[in-house]
Amino acid sequence: MVILAMVLAVALQAAPTLAPNPCAAPRPVRLLPVDQAATQPDFFTFRARLQSAIARRDEAAVLAVADPGIRTSFGADEGLETFRIKLRDPQATLWADLATALALGGTFQSPDSFVAPYVFAAWPKGLDSFECAAVTGDRVRVRASAAPDSAVVGSVSYEIVQVLPAQRESAMTPVRLASGRTGFIASAFVRSPIDYRAIFQKTAGQWRLRAFVAGD
Repeated sequence: MVILAMVLAVALQAAPTLAPNPCAAPRPVRLLPVDQAATQPDFFTFRARLQSAIARRDEAAVLAVADPGIRTSFGADEGLETFRIKLRDPQATLWADLATALALGGTFQSPDSFVAPYVFAAWPKGLDSFECAAVTGDRVRVRASAAPDSAVVGSVSYEIVQVLPAQRESAMTPVRLASGRTGFIASAFVRSPIDYRAIFQKTAGQWRLRAFVAGD
């Protein structure tokens, strides 16, 4: 229990915020994808089965691997019943959020703890986790405006960028690159380190989804 408490204390915290330390450093900061799951075959198999269950929206299979006290927020939301309600909420995007988080790899925090996605698990210390975000693709186009078909003004590969204020949520995210240039990137390729992350814990020889949370 002591080890679990330590793991959760580290994994549930957002990457530290140190100011002033802008996302746009003199040189681009890159966050390359990492996925250590294959280093432990039992976890790799477990995750593959869970991903398959998520893809077919098999509620029973997902709940079967969730910890009885699963955390789903930083408030009082915990337990299987709360998780079940959120899975069934037609207004929520939890199924898609789970699929995306697991598809983006992750790292082992200990032999018995795995955290996904890599954007959270491997976030560089010292970079603001609210102001910055990671570009999760290679040669992702930077466009001149929020119009998806606007002129391409550059490209970035797995770089950390500064996310600029937006008037509303859209398919394009306004960003500032390390060069100082601003533009728009397809939101599907921009991920905040404090977006949803999954924490898995191995207890009594069984892997369990211990938490699925977003925010700070």
